[in-house]
Amino acid sequence: MKADLLTLVVLPASLFIIMLGMGLSLKLIDFKMVLVKPKAVLLGVITQMLVLPLLAYAVVLMFGMTGALAVGMMILALCPGGTTSNLFTYFAKGDVALSVTLTSIVSVVAPFTVPLMLVMFMELLMGQEEYIQLPVLKTIIQLLVITVVPISIGMVINHFKPELSKKAEAPTKWFSSIFLLLIVIGIIIKNIDNMANYFLQAGVASIVLNVACMLMGYLVAKAGQLNEAQSKAIGIEVGFQNGTLAIMIALSLLQNTEMAIAATCYSITMFITGTVFAWVLNRKTQVNVETDCEAKA
Repeated sequence: MKADLLTLVVLPASLFIIMLGMGLSLKLIDFKMVLVKPKAVLLGVITQMLVLPLLAYAVVLMFGMTGALAVGMMILALCPGGTTSNLFTYFAKGDVALSVTLTSIVSVVAPFTVPLMLVMFMELLMGQEEYIQLPVLKTIIQLLVITVVPISIGMVINHFKPELSKKAEAPTKWFSSIFLLLIVIGIIIKNIDNMANYFLQAGVASIVLNVACMLMGYLVAKAGQLNEAQSKAIGIEVGFQNGTLAIMIALSLLQNTEMAIAATCYSITMFITGTVFAWVLNRKTQVNVETDCEAKA
């Protein structure tokens, strides 16, 4: 895909604003969860950063995906959770503080891990004629500039100007949702002739990955003897990825529209799967409470 104003300027600048909005809602105390609940944080980070990519690779193999579509799936899996995961954790009555902490930590670490792991998966999934050379150090710097820097600026504003931060937080969240919608529509229009075929491959696979990751995160947390609220938070955090960042990496850094298809399909369906998952977890909690009350009666 030819580099243009959208991929070189508009998309990175918009992501900068979105990450700034994330920083406006963060405080240093959000990172103290590492000391308060180290087991929950460690389990969440390991599951999201190591187990999730392996599960994504298994889904890619299961669906027989290759080339740019397969790499696009891995880009999505390597990205951290976005603010949407925090919102759905709230809906599911999960541990929102833990969700915010996991989003923050993985967002800070991701600029270093994504390029390194992406190079590895591109070598595995792309032939020599398709392979795209990714300058790792340059990519790390670019990701730091559009993720960690704006998050840090947002946190500084929140610390010194909390009133301003509170006023700006809502507009930036609205902007992120509207911008993601416009990008998704643009990608669909650009690939309208092949979209049905793409969705059959990357779309169904991204839904399977999304649901499998939410279940895996929840069950791993339960196996680690975390409480219900923490398990909900980890399940949703592992299942929800920053689709905007995945699209930006595909379009701006790798300049490949096909690699953005998985994130596009995922961005369309994640609200449905997330809502169903939150409802099921809430229903499970409600049934457990009713059973306990009946037992005590």
